[in-house]
Amino acid sequence: MNFSLQATDPKSQARAGTLTTDHGSIQTPIFMPVGTAATVKGVHQRELKEAVNPDIILGNTYHLYLRPGTDILEAAGGLHAFMNWDKPILTDSGGYQVYSLSANRKIKEEGVKFKSHIDGSYHTFTPENAISIQRKIGADIIMAFDECTPYPCEYEYAKTSMHRTHRWLQRCMEQDKKEPHLYGYSQTLFPIVQGSVYTDLRQESAAFIAEQNAPANAIGGLSVGEPAPEMYAMTDVVCQILPKDKPRYLMGVGTPINLLENIALGVDMFDCVMPTRNARNGMLFTANGTINIKNKKWERDFSPIDKQGYCFADLDYSKAYVRHLFTVNEMLGKQICTLHNLSFYLWLVRQARKHILAGDFAQWKNQMVQQLNKRL
Repeated sequence: MNFSLQATDPKSQARAGTLTTDHGSIQTPIFMPVGTAATVKGVHQRELKEAVNPDIILGNTYHLYLRPGTDILEAAGGLHAFMNWDKPILTDSGGYQVYSLSANRKIKEEGVKFKSHIDGSYHTFTPENAISIQRKIGADIIMAFDECTPYPCEYEYAKTSMHRTHRWLQRCMEQDKKEPHLYGYSQTLFPIVQGSVYTDLRQESAAFIAEQNAPANAIGGLSVGEPAPEMYAMTDVVCQILPKDKPRYLMGVGTPINLLENIALGVDMFDCVMPTRNARNGMLFTANGTINIKNKKWERDFSPIDKQGYCFADLDYSKAYVRHLFTVNEMLGKQICTLHNLSFYLWLVRQARKHILAGDFAQWKNQMVQQLNKRL
């Protein structure tokens, strides 16, 4: 994996770069659609490429480990071949999903024992097998196994958890050196900064992660319920310390406004289920604000959802038609909204890149945030 910076905005820390993997190049800043179980939910791969055209998508190690299982993925030749996707893929380590199973897991120094949400069976993730599992899945970018702390979180717990995550990282890096690459292309391991919302812990963790000299770095443990100003404060602290010549990935973030504000702080990569999950509930993101398409006010609105050109023509349906699909519980409504929201997210980060290259990102961002904050 290689990363090169093309520009930095003169009035913010926003950057435009290119990250190159064996499955293609990624223009940053970038948003990664979440493909939890070898699919971006409700979207055909052909439509994903034609309507959204993301440079990279994300898969979830926890879910893929449970179903279909690494034996099937390995027999298929890896996740790319299994799901017929020829562009880059990133997998998380399973740490966040294990965090979300707080009532059904036990954390020890060795790793995390957890109960499957599917059949109640018990499993253990360790730093070592998290790397082995991701090697078999075969993503281009893999994540170190970490503990994601909740919000709010006591200082001492956050500190203990952070140091455990650091020790786990060193075990992940050792395993990464030992584990053979299976499918004829390389994988790149990203370490993860933790530390909850405590400035000194974030500084300590960022410094430790920077010392590991990995090709790229991630920021975890945010977007877990903390107020947005705290998220931005912690991101700013970390981005001041992480190397400027390496990509920075803010995990699990977020709303369109979150993306723009964190791009301004120096983040290059994002993922979140929000555009797809909200789409299935009828919430549409647009450049002029958010729309609840199920509201009666759209019943006779025959204007298109998209007026900015961020969806291809076949998605140019009227608000009245999409509302009708939700009213009669047709799954096409959810599919249209999912493609719309993903298209919008990718349009947004690509517009951000254009304005970074043009040198006027900060001014454009401030104007966009005002528009995005409206309810239509």
